[in-house]
Amino acid sequence: MTELEHSLIIQALDEDTGRGDPTTSATIDPNIPGNAYFLAKADGILAGMDIACEVFSLYASKSKRESKVRFEKKISDGKKIRSGNHLAEVHAPLDILLTAERVSLNLLQRMSGIATLTGEYVKAVGGTKAKILDTRKTAPLLRPFDRYGVLCGGGKNHRYSLAEMILVKDNHIAANGGDIKPVLDKLRKYFSGGEHPLIPVEIELTTLDQLQIILAHGKNLVNRVLLDNFQLQSLREAVIHNANTFETEASGGVTLETVRPIAETGVDYISVGALTHSVKGLDISLEIE
Repeated sequence: MTELEHSLIIQALDEDTGRGDPTTSATIDPNIPGNAYFLAKADGILAGMDIACEVFSLYASKSKRESKVRFEKKISDGKKIRSGNHLAEVHAPLDILLTAERVSLNLLQRMSGIATLTGEYVKAVGGTKAKILDTRKTAPLLRPFDRYGVLCGGGKNHRYSLAEMILVKDNHIAANGGDIKPVLDKLRKYFSGGEHPLIPVEIELTTLDQLQIILAHGKNLVNRVLLDNFQLQSLREAVIHNANTFETEASGGVTLETVRPIAETGVDYISVGALTHSVKGLDISLEIE
């Protein structure tokens, strides 16, 4: 687990338990041992089991009882699960199980929901060369967990933050007078001085004419073109004109119904914001024994 993930779990616990849990404090003796298991109540793909278990350890550490917490994982992340599967067992003082349960389940359900939906998109494009990408449309502060869910579902991660890639969007082009050529000139100047690290460059396009400009002036600079909201025929033409000069990525309102036809146009990547911005958590419960 990374330091960032550790910190985010601590914040989530503080949000929910930072001012105490009077219900559990009033009704549960902290010396009573407890046992619980994660129960799948829907079919899907598992993601976040280690994170969910770590929640209990980190909460227990607040009272210096982490040594009393142990886990037995039954199914690994990335595996398909069926309703009724026991996913992991947690052995810990009963009050710890009750108080940390919600934070643990929130993360596990969300990550598994993302993995499950991603898996459906990956299956839908099977047999094509297209890879399913996530976007930065993640829940605030949950991006590491959301992205991991995508990986568990068989998808790929796009840039983590603004810093990893230059991605010139339509608004950047509009702010430069609507012409791509000056933007390319500015990018070359940005890199030419040696002050800035060489990072991948992607340009969002909305017309085939813009693609022709990139093909004429963007070589040895641009790595990928983002074909946003292109109709299928335009996507096919873009892939043909591009002729493997740049990587190609399709985006814009992609659904499970439309992703297969998009993939069949020959694009390299399809980015799907819905993987993380509209996810439905997978139904998983924690059953106290």
